[in-house]
Amino acid sequence: MRRRAFISLLGGAAAAWPLAARAQQGEQMRRIGVLIAGLTENDSEGQLRMAAFRRGLQNIGWIEGRNVHIEERWPGGNAERLRSFAAELVGMRPDAIFAGNEAAMMALQQTASSLPIVFAQVSDPVAAGLVASLARPGGNLTGFALWEYGFAAKWGEVLREIAPRTVRIGVIYDPANAMQRHLPDLERTLLPGTQVIALSMSSRSDLENAIERIAIEPNGALIVFAGPLAVAHRDLACHCYIPIGTSRLRAG
Repeated sequence: MRRRAFISLLGGAAAAWPLAARAQQGEQMRRIGVLIAGLTENDSEGQLRMAAFRRGLQNIGWIEGRNVHIEERWPGGNAERLRSFAAELVGMRPDAIFAGNEAAMMALQQTASSLPIVFAQVSDPVAAGLVASLARPGGNLTGFALWEYGFAAKWGEVLREIAPRTVRIGVIYDPANAMQRHLPDLERTLLPGTQVIALSMSSRSDLENAIERIAIEPNGALIVFAGPLAVAHRDLACHCYIPIGTSRLRAG
């Protein structure tokens, strides 16, 4: 089976393959590398993602231990381990690699590998230089964009509905992601005079400081852009944020 066909398998297109062809290929062992940044192997979120990943493979005939072997790497929030694990997976020369989020994809890209890579949860694969276009990605990379930028406008609309007195909005983002590109669409939906404060987050303490900075005055709100760090430290927000898609929002 060609490697590009294997990419299609991970991307979901394999569901359309003839059943007979899949049965003929089924007993040959294939290897898939998995790299997900920001999470550890014991994290409940990571376990849910891998369970869904395995279930998806099984639904199209790929059974772990029978015709596919999965090598997982979980660097947590450690940037050095992320780079090391990316290089390690590439060195194994698997049939394909699944990058579970943007940070993982960027680390794999730095290895300059020609291996087929399928990514998920990348905010803007075109602007990040991962693919040529959404319609025709080209090269050895393909996958799924997290969402379209215009979606950020909906965050502003919902915020105005649930907290019309909001005058200050803290937007917390991971600089390793491209999520800050959503800011212009968000700002266009806000009332004149509403202040938007971009807050870069590179650690748990950054997230804590950002929350305190916005919460110290009344009529404030927070929007936390999705990313590995936000997921890894979601316990800081889960008890007080209203989920909006994969981001979270809080009215002060």
